[in-house]
Amino acid sequence: TCDTGDQQTTAAVQLKEAAATIVEGLRDVATYEGEDAVFECRLSRETAQDAQWFLGDVPLQSNEMNEIRVQGTRHSLTLRKVTLEDCGSVSFKVGQHSSAA
Repeated sequence: TCDTGDQQTTAAVQLKEAAATIVEGLRDVATYEGEDAVFECRLSRETAQDAQWFLGDVPLQSNEMNEIRVQGTRHSLTLRKVTLEDCGSVSFKVGQHSSAA
């Protein structure tokens, strides 16, 4: 706001948050049945609210079988005690960007 006493004008500032990009993608994991499989991905910035993990086409959430963690720009997925049914594509998506292993 600019106020001269007799006159006043006001303007607003609007910011759009830059989209996060994947700067370090997923890598393939080979492990034994019954062990954990850990996948990691690093983003260009910390706040990425639309990040999502998938096993095949199924979106994953943290539960007793999957641990999803975020530490700064690093996102990780731990598939606990994997079985042969867990074999396949794991992907991570944020905005329009994705990585798969």
